[in-house]
Amino acid sequence: MSRRLLAALSGGGLIALALTGCVPNTPTDDAAALSVSITDDTCAVSADAASAGAVTFTLSNEGTDVNEFEILAEDKLRIVGEKENVAPGQTVGYVAQLPAGTYFTACKFQQVGAPVGLAEFTVSGESAAISDDEQELTDAAVTNYVAYIRSQVGELIPAVQSFTDAYAAGDDDLARSLFASTRVFYERVEPTAEAFGDLDPKIDFREVDAVADGLDWTGFHRIEKDLWPPAPGALNSDGSDATVDWAPSTAEQRTAFADGLVADVAELHDLVTDDAFTVSLGDISNGAIALLDEVASGKITGEEDWWSGTDLTDFAANVQGAKVAFGNVEDIAIAHGEDGAALVDDITTQFAALETLLAEYGSIEDGFVAYGELDDGDKKELSDAVNALAEPLSRLTSTVLGVS
Repeated sequence: MSRRLLAALSGGGLIALALTGCVPNTPTDDAAALSVSITDDTCAVSADAASAGAVTFTLSNEGTDVNEFEILAEDKLRIVGEKENVAPGQTVGYVAQLPAGTYFTACKFQQVGAPVGLAEFTVSGESAAISDDEQELTDAAVTNYVAYIRSQVGELIPAVQSFTDAYAAGDDDLARSLFASTRVFYERVEPTAEAFGDLDPKIDFREVDAVADGLDWTGFHRIEKDLWPPAPGALNSDGSDATVDWAPSTAEQRTAFADGLVADVAELHDLVTDDAFTVSLGDISNGAIALLDEVASGKITGEEDWWSGTDLTDFAANVQGAKVAFGNVEDIAIAHGEDGAALVDDITTQFAALETLLAEYGSIEDGFVAYGELDDGDKKELSDAVNALAEPLSRLTSTVLGVS
């Protein structure tokens, strides 16, 4: 996962592209929405309590750089709601489905480091009752999406094993050929992994993110840099020297990184296959939005797979995951009347347009062109297609949760 926008590239064309890649969201018209005023070092929510059910927030980033809003469980570790990539000067709507309980709200400047403005947030009462028909649709959506998550993580297990076996054995040609296809299973369900505390950072943090958070750098991207070692004078995505505090891993270190990734993915599998694991309706629809955010913040810029250039495979996997999440709730959106049906039609049309454009560069099955082969015009066209989908998709959660 990429937590930071490209800061190193000062060329006007690509900087403009990075800015247009931020996924827009339409603020809700709900008069009961809670406002969240975000600066670089504050995170002020207009109230510290709400009623159970769909809770609407209007986030305004008045700071100098990208930020995110988080809702944490009572343990202050598990993320139960998150809106990433809120750009400076941007106001976005975010809807979270929250049962009664104690939570904490916070923000993260540049989406790294310790939470800012951590504050207790209390949810009380019971969610509004829904009809038997809507409950049936909701139950089906949750059941099917949980099954999808478990299926993807189940496929990730053997794929990671084959990939890391090749890497640890020094068979770099084979490991390079498996890198992008292995990551597909993870990228399709990435928001789920992000909800489990430090698991996603161990599996998928970029080097610049690990350094910014003061973490040991492990996972896919640590291995990626070994497989595509930087040339002399090469820069990291934040403009720093790519060889500072880095050297190709020894055989012993390769084994340790391989074993660590296998263990972390196994832990993810244990978590999602636990009988207690479930998701809410809001998790599903917000997951679709979050996956498109991933495209806008990392894949469009080429920041995600900085050394391998396999960003388009991650891009396509994020889009596929978002489409599956949307597909699980589209009947619920349609059940909310003509506006819901029109929204579904719009989202479906924009998914098709983005997929058609992406197919010009390859496929997950056959591979994509290296991201470096795209020019600024190609990237701008992809960015525009992402934004065209992001606008209606941003209204999906409020629609399926019945927030006017």
